[in-house]
Amino acid sequence: MTFRRSHKLLAAAAVVVLPLAAVLAVGCHATNHPFTAADIGQARSTADLESVVDVPGPVTVETITAADWQVDRSGLLNLDHPAAKAAGLTSGPEPIQVYFHAVRHPQKGLFLIDTGAERALVDDRPHAAMRGFLTAFMDMDAFQVRVDTKSWLAAQTEPLRGVFLTHLHIDHVLGLPDVPRGTPIYLGPGENAERSAQNVFTQGIYDRTLEGHGAVRELPFQKDPTGTFDGVLDLFGDGTVWALSVPGHTSGSTAYLVRTPTGPVLLTGDACHTSFGWKNGVEPGSFSHDKPKSAESLAHLRAFAARHPTMDIRLGHQRLSPDSTPAVRASR
Repeated sequence: MTFRRSHKLLAAAAVVVLPLAAVLAVGCHATNHPFTAADIGQARSTADLESVVDVPGPVTVETITAADWQVDRSGLLNLDHPAAKAAGLTSGPEPIQVYFHAVRHPQKGLFLIDTGAERALVDDRPHAAMRGFLTAFMDMDAFQVRVDTKSWLAAQTEPLRGVFLTHLHIDHVLGLPDVPRGTPIYLGPGENAERSAQNVFTQGIYDRTLEGHGAVRELPFQKDPTGTFDGVLDLFGDGTVWALSVPGHTSGSTAYLVRTPTGPVLLTGDACHTSFGWKNGVEPGSFSHDKPKSAESLAHLRAFAARHPTMDIRLGHQRLSPDSTPAVRASR
């Protein structure tokens, strides 16, 4: 190779590498998609919620297992937590599931909480929103779809009225390409406000999942005057479906409480991923933006549930097992 040719190649590489390095140093937002304020929900207090939470309500919740997967345990659990250390937990693959939840309100209609997995992940992966080099990095070969969102929606007898997201992470938005355009999408505040170098590599995925949808609507949380949660919203104004601000895993992480005919159902989102984490009070690990805040939010949720022992707890990525050590078995 001549000096002149080598010089040209180095110059060309600099044109690519130097701007990328600058972008990585500053980071970028999770998505270029627009956001707006939601016009749903009444700010209330935890005391208001607890005054009605144990009264049976008219709303039903169906939890659908969209896919089986495995991810590193160090992301799901803070392995430095004393309970994790005492159990001998180490980094390694942990079996999880990806869920979405169908909420049926007798007057408001059908809503989803999180979105499952799009149909393209079954029969057209090269054109799925989740594609590219990150599929290998995230071990998408292990992502096995059970029920895709398009097929599930097609089997319903009523239209979808809206989607509530627990947070803006890939495994919670993968079904959005199958959601009918024009469907309102709701999310906790601040999810797209912070810049991150990681977003340089994932922004395209989020943009594709949201493509064609209207602006994401940020829930209008206000500080809980009781001081238990960061915010509490009565979503429909009738005390049946509640949103709880539980930041830490992400800035806008949201849990949902639904009053059903058989009692209250708590959907934690990724405020707690695993059965072990819930039973032992171990917050999520490296997947969380702010681990101390995540630990605080988890403690609030567990204390809330303990005050209402008939509550049905549905975690972010595992069923609440009678055996409190599913992760221990997996680590050995």
